[in-house]
Amino acid sequence: MKIVVVGGGVAGLVAALSLRAAGMTPVVCESARELRALGVGINLLPHAVRELTELGLGDALDAIALPPERLVYCDRRGHRIWEEPLGLAAGYQWPQYSVHRGKLQMMLLDAVRTRVGPDAIRTGMVFERFEPQERGVAAHFTDRNTGGPVAIEADVLVGADGIDSRLRARLHPGEGAPSGNGVRMWRGLSRYPHILGGRSIVVAGGRPGDKFVAYPVEDPAVEGGPTLMNWVLELRGPRPGEATDGSYGPVALDEALAGVAEWSLPWIDLPELVRESTGIHEYPMVDRDPLPRWSFGRVTLVGDAAHPMYPMGMNGGSQSVVDARVLAWTLAHHADPVRALARYEELRREPLNQLVLANRKLGPEKIIALAEETGRPVPVESATAVSQGYKQLAGCTTAVLNSRESWSVSPVSP
Repeated sequence: MKIVVVGGGVAGLVAALSLRAAGMTPVVCESARELRALGVGINLLPHAVRELTELGLGDALDAIALPPERLVYCDRRGHRIWEEPLGLAAGYQWPQYSVHRGKLQMMLLDAVRTRVGPDAIRTGMVFERFEPQERGVAAHFTDRNTGGPVAIEADVLVGADGIDSRLRARLHPGEGAPSGNGVRMWRGLSRYPHILGGRSIVVAGGRPGDKFVAYPVEDPAVEGGPTLMNWVLELRGPRPGEATDGSYGPVALDEALAGVAEWSLPWIDLPELVRESTGIHEYPMVDRDPLPRWSFGRVTLVGDAAHPMYPMGMNGGSQSVVDARVLAWTLAHHADPVRALARYEELRREPLNQLVLANRKLGPEKIIALAEETGRPVPVESATAVSQGYKQLAGCTTAVLNSRESWSVSPVSP
């Protein structure tokens, strides 16, 4: 079975690897002329790490990432509100990883070229439209290298081209641009010593637009020495609900220093962190409304093309990985691709739609919002209920993840 995947990001590359492991022939078409190690930090939760491990990528992932051991919520003054273990320390059979998104993408890209073939990735291919056929689908692209049209026939077409998916726009015309909550995010990477023990993800502040996040994405060369630290500062921007095109741009050093001057956290020197950053960029916090349908015949969506969400609970990239695995599993278990895609959507769409809505309501970060509202610590029972309730919604409690059957068609030993 030949599958065309539109988009060479994390979702598209994991889809290609999963489809290949299930005995299919994937072709990834990416609009960029060249795939490079761009971006900042990303967290892969245990439910995503399990899938990558079962694809035989556990050691490769461990070599480029850091497994955080705890999540720490603080108020705006840096005082601890809530803390919980992560990954293996929380009882999962798989770790959680913090990693540079570009390094993760390059690791996946190398795996696709090795396992599927050097021609499995076609760059400079801008998706334009598709045409259903009697026993397949034809995907039409513009080749940016030649300027000419390219048509590729396949059994299934998968949109993995992100929040501004051109394939999604074809399936749901008139949807318009992503919508925001009025928050701007300044994101950077900096060489900086580990904070709070070195294996912590720290979230300080209150509601979106008044929050600081930091976590390391690699181990230091020397114990306790400088490491690559991912950081995010949230600020209020456009009016809530105002449409945005999802664009971003660089932030001047002086502007960034003025932004962090309003903060004083006892366990980190924010001006030094900013000054040591290799570059600071601004991103709007945006998502899209949940869709009533992902699949149309032999065409479907995965990852941010299907369910872009606010960055609460670290679930966006992780759920994209699970999407790709479930898609390959359903295609391997149904002779009819149309039925397979319907089953994939049946398993994934409604839970992910609920997660998108939950993230709009702050997800697990409701804990720090409650502390800010009340001006006092959140009772342990209340914080635990928020945290566990979100994990149940995301399908990633320790009990569920450690006991459920694998999505592998032919499990690969790590």
